[in-house]
Amino acid sequence: IRPSLRLAAIMQCHSIFVFTHDSIGVGEDGPTHQPVEHLMSFRAIPGLTVIRPADANETSAAWKLAVQLKGPVAFALTRQKLPILDAARYPISAGLPKGAYILSEARNFQPELILIATGSEVHLALAAQEQLASQGKSARVVSMPSWELFEKQSEDYRLSVLPSGIPKLAIEAGATLGWHKYVGEKGAIIGIDRFGVSAPLDAVMKNL
Repeated sequence: IRPSLRLAAIMQCHSIFVFTHDSIGVGEDGPTHQPVEHLMSFRAIPGLTVIRPADANETSAAWKLAVQLKGPVAFALTRQKLPILDAARYPISAGLPKGAYILSEARNFQPELILIATGSEVHLALAAQEQLASQGKSARVVSMPSWELFEKQSEDYRLSVLPSGIPKLAIEAGATLGWHKYVGEKGAIIGIDRFGVSAPLDAVMKNL
């Protein structure tokens, strides 16, 4: 489908592409169905807006936005069973159109670490935030469903979400290429730079 994506981007067609296998999380489907490198390759296409929502509520907000955009949009959705983010607690509707937003602020509003995650891994970041809090560490969780939308925001907004001087960790079940732009040279990335394997979800996540 890559030629279709490129042509849609070149012509700025208002097409919406939906991809259903977003990571190694599909487990037993194996490496042929685990698009380790695809997400980054989509992000490399000029004029294509890529959105990887964290749950049903982010997906709903993304659809609402996608029908208003002028160019093509590619959704990277998951087949995993994920918990639903509480729309009354988290600023999903206001945050998703900006590409990245503070999903869960550090308890003292002074984060020692910023956890950036997309899609299925947002829930892992929230769990890590709680675990760090129990150890006396303060972390901010940023959901970043779309690099392209985030890059369209003002510099002031981008720095308010990802301020310089605070260590950052990006979490995405795919290729790490490109993430250093957001975490910096001293930041870290949890990703996958090899093909997946055929195994149950938990086993895949623990062994890659």
